Amino acid sequence: MTTSEGQAAGRGDRAHYAQLLDHAGRATVALRPAPGAPAGRPWGSGVLIAPGWVLTCAHVLAAGDGRRRGTGPDGVFGVAFGGRVVPARAAYDLSRPDPAAGPAAARADLALVRLLDPETEHPCAWLSDQPATLLEDAYIFRGHDGCGTRGRAAEDGTREPDDDRAPRAPLAPRAGRRAPADPAAPHAPGAPTTPTTPVDPFIAVRFGARDARGLQFGSDVRVTPGASGGPLIDCDRGEVVGIVKGRHQQDHVGLAVPVTALRGLGPEHLVPGAEGLGPDPYHALMSLHDRWHWAGQELGRAAGPTWFDAQHAIMSGRGRLWGVQERLQALDLLARLPAPRDPLLVEAAVGEVLDRGDRPGAWALRTWRDGHGALYQGSDPYTELRAFVHYLRIVAQLTADEVRDVPGEQAAAVRGQALRLAEFVQAKAVVLQPQDRRRIGPVRRRPRSVLVEFEPLFYDEGGPELFNWSVSEGYGQGQWLRVDVQESAGGVPFEQAREQVLRRLGGRLLRADGDAGPGARVRLEVAVPEGHWHTAAGQWEVAASTRRTARLRPVGSGRAVILRDQGRREQVDPAWLRRFQGLAAAPELQALRIAPHQGGDAARGSDEAVWRLLETAAEGALPALCHTVADGFGRDAVGAVLDTGFPAGLWPAGGHGEERGCDAGCEEFHRGVRELLQGSGGLARLPELVRQLRAKAAGAAEEGMHWARDLVLLYDDPEDPIPPLFTDRPQLSPQ
Repeated sequence: MTTSEGQAAGRGDRAHYAQLLDHAGRATVALRPAPGAPAGRPWGSGVLIAPGWVLTCAHVLAAGDGRRRGTGPDGVFGVAFGGRVVPARAAYDLSRPDPAAGPAAARADLALVRLLDPETEHPCAWLSDQPATLLEDAYIFRGHDGCGTRGRAAEDGTREPDDDRAPRAPLAPRAGRRAPADPAAPHAPGAPTTPTTPVDPFIAVRFGARDARGLQFGSDVRVTPGASGGPLIDCDRGEVVGIVKGRHQQDHVGLAVPVTALRGLGPEHLVPGAEGLGPDPYHALMSLHDRWHWAGQELGRAAGPTWFDAQHAIMSGRGRLWGVQERLQALDLLARLPAPRDPLLVEAAVGEVLDRGDRPGAWALRTWRDGHGALYQGSDPYTELRAFVHYLRIVAQLTADEVRDVPGEQAAAVRGQALRLAEFVQAKAVVLQPQDRRRIGPVRRRPRSVLVEFEPLFYDEGGPELFNWSVSEGYGQGQWLRVDVQESAGGVPFEQAREQVLRRLGGRLLRADGDAGPGARVRLEVAVPEGHWHTAAGQWEVAASTRRTARLRPVGSGRAVILRDQGRREQVDPAWLRRFQGLAAAPELQALRIAPHQGGDAARGSDEAVWRLLETAAEGALPALCHTVADGFGRDAVGAVLDTGFPAGLWPAGGHGEERGCDAGCEEFHRGVRELLQGSGGLARLPELVRQLRAKAAGAAEEGMHWARDLVLLYDDPEDPIPPLFTDRPQLSPQ
């Protein structure tokens, strides 16, 4: 095999490119005066990239003196493709300065043009999701509107090459070349009716490389006028990687703007008076692009070969496990998700997958699609597949976490799309080795709470009460990840167990806050058994930082703290669920005061009266006790509250005993609870409102807030039950 033959074989069979170049030619357009206006010479080219959208260079829409080219009424001009001219208008100009960014901000010579008729059907090119560096097999395209332009003078004073000098693509004869217009074919308004000269729509690129100015490329012939704004196609990947910007006057060297420069598109680039794509136009545009290409593959809808089919023909035989089909479906699924709330999330996800820590990548990333493109590292097929599966798993979990507790149909739809992506990941992960599936499985999620659970160990009656304990991070819906545990056969007394927890709890809460996101404060949940429902967890003092000598601060004023019943677990009692749903749906909460029955057989009467009161309570009723719940009447009353299904209740940690009756302090407590519930706005807001009340009471000098300082909130959500603490069964992982 000769050297040239070896190079040709290394680049693949060029006949595979014929279908790709045909698609690229049909997606390339010419920009010209409005339909019905004298045709003249096309201003330049563009490429159709999404339904109703053309990408071009911003300078194509401006005349030599910098003014906008002459257009029809309301800024309308023409876009010519497929033998027709359709009306369009400039929508975005990325070369416009952003006043907020300052004069030194980078500007791209790119513009987006919107087709005015939303019913216009047209092909779309495939825009690369990864940066281009070196080009070996590439072509640039220019649009034509059917006008006879042979030998006309160019705007820059040069002459356009005659047809006998037009470049020929090194394919089968006339392959990829636009055919002469059919004189009998119908014409759009303003379309020329004279016979046309056959023109090659593409020029082969001899070399290409990226530098600070963009994509430099060279060809064997000089780039023809009118190519500005047209696509630069990397045939090895079957993608549009750049938009032709200009050419050198004396040689065959040109410059293209990388399509990744579109990542700078923002609402500030919207042309005054134009209809835009919303607050995040880049995400919206690329979502339209990716969903259009996926829809073209649906059974019964594809009218002929698609761009994907051309890519598949090029890539076949390369042995890739993450091929064009996987990419096409993955990008469609990503396009259906909301944009990431912060581009740093994309960088962090890519960094985790590529194991590069916090070191940023070489290219700015804005959307999940950009992160997908950053994973092509030239690695072996298995490593590449593992990287994409890992990345998509992270995206699915991050997206689901963002809307985990958000009500409404829109949030539910997002959760559904995140689940679809997770199922896709599961299907692609089956070929991975077990150790890789385990590594990808427990992807770090955003915790919503930290649970401290005290597990009693039962011995002979009369013996000491001893405990083991654990700390878990919670992700909602009964999903927990144990992060710390103290388990021994003997256990320790409750006070000692609490001290052991407090020595580690401050750092654990701070780490969970960091994982939850900027400014987050996760909820502290404390699960205790009967006899310890008076635990004042809101007054616990934990380390305020990770310093070895950090100061101690009360936990309850800075974050929501709730008490949970250690006896309620995965077995959800129907009464518990029914009461929770009733309280959650109640338009307003009412305090249900529980007090001992007076007269007759006091003990028996109190017991029966409390049960009747609880069983007949309205849907919005929430129990409140001023008695101590450590023993006696208060302990029995809380047991009845739990047994009748109530998920929430309020009492002071230091409530009074049965040796004295209720006094003015009790009335102050119940009045404060009534006011708290009347303005709560619902059960879900109660933990945060109690936190605010604790913080206010801690800093209040007046005696009137004393009742709130040791306020305990029981809040047991049956839809998020606490996990089993010690079990041989596998623990629920944060899926």
